[in-house]
Amino acid sequence: MSRTVNIYEAKTNLSRLVEQAAAGEEIVIAKAGKPLARLTPLRERKEPRKPGCLEGRIHVSEDFYKPLPDDLLDAFEGKKG
Repeated sequence: MSRTVNIYEAKTNLSRLVEQAAAGEEIVIAKAGKPLARLTPLRERKEPRKPGCLEGRIHVSEDFYKPLPDDLLDAFEGKKG
């Protein structure tokens, strides 16, 4: 079950709302009656993440580590050409 609170109430009572969410309640935060965000309990992973699960699915081209052309590098660094 969820309940809706406005932004002012959420700012004023954030600690209490976080505790309620952690206990399992879903809190919807709204502005002028329009829902904007949802505060829900954080669920811990039941199984640890397995590194390498995308092995064989991702291809990195041979030139990936080659230096970028100067004009492209300048663009990444915000320099004007």
